[in-house]
Amino acid sequence: MQRVPVRSRRRAQRRSLSRGLGPRAVRPEVGSRLREPRSIASRSSPSGSERNLSDVTAESANPGIDRILLGDNLELLPAFASESFQLVYIDPPFNTGKVQSRKTLRAVREQDGERTGFQGRRYSTELLSESSYRDLFADYLAFLAPRLEEARRLLKREGTMYFHIDYREAHHCKLLLDEIFGRECFLNEIIWAYDYGARTKRRWPAKHDTILVYVKDPSAYHFDSEQVDREPYMAPGLVTPEKVARGKLPTDVWWHTIVATAGREKTGYPTQKPEGIVRRMVQASTRPGDWCLDFFAGSGTLGAVAAQLGRHYVLIDSNPEAVEIMRARLAEPRRAAL
Repeated sequence: MQRVPVRSRRRAQRRSLSRGLGPRAVRPEVGSRLREPRSIASRSSPSGSERNLSDVTAESANPGIDRILLGDNLELLPAFASESFQLVYIDPPFNTGKVQSRKTLRAVREQDGERTGFQGRRYSTELLSESSYRDLFADYLAFLAPRLEEARRLLKREGTMYFHIDYREAHHCKLLLDEIFGRECFLNEIIWAYDYGARTKRRWPAKHDTILVYVKDPSAYHFDSEQVDREPYMAPGLVTPEKVARGKLPTDVWWHTIVATAGREKTGYPTQKPEGIVRRMVQASTRPGDWCLDFFAGSGTLGAVAAQLGRHYVLIDSNPEAVEIMRARLAEPRRAAL
């Protein structure tokens, strides 16, 4: 009987996994869906940050300038050189099957308003803006697989990827990431726990997201826990006053509120993630001056945190509304030091 090389068997298993089929099912190689990038310099460019992409080639040492890019990430990512980024954070659509939307309202004091507020005062609400996107994919893993392969290619040897997902797809995505990165490159499963929103009475309310952490090389990755903001002890009476004053390092369960409705971070973009959880990733897994990538960038939280901490960023999204929000949030991109 003819023996099948191990690498070929792994490719076949990956193809089967992306379809949710048994081990014998085979379909065309997922990687074959990668398309050759078109001439990016020739595309119409709505802002200076997009025009600068023309100087990114396969020989580039780094992206050169902070960028906010509008387009399909599967077309744009191949333009960047391998091992360009120290950190990749992605928060892809969760495949909820719903239309994700967020409304921004303004309350106006009015005697006959439809809402009742503090001390019986009446208010009416005015819709200021609304943003949305459709969160549904017929074959979610096949959508993710070539993009995750690009993420691995773009990571430096010391680099780390943080993959943000919810309970609906986390188990499937973990198996896909094990296949692309290798199980030995799995570093952590982080649980972001929050306590906000409606509560069902038919099951345990889902109040957490999952962040799967993978490294490019398990023998070389950068992780500096001393740079991470510490948090209060839950039982301060059990530790010394010195430890109470210093705080403790976060574990793999992160209790952190969502973006406050009236907070300074709020952009109005659906599914916006708080800066606090992304800050921990950037502090631990990068150094000042390093490059960070988010190719499902949404409201641009990674870029905001990277700029605050002296890192550089490339943000990509296919939604023009997201790109406009990021431009407003981050203003002009910065040129990297040579």
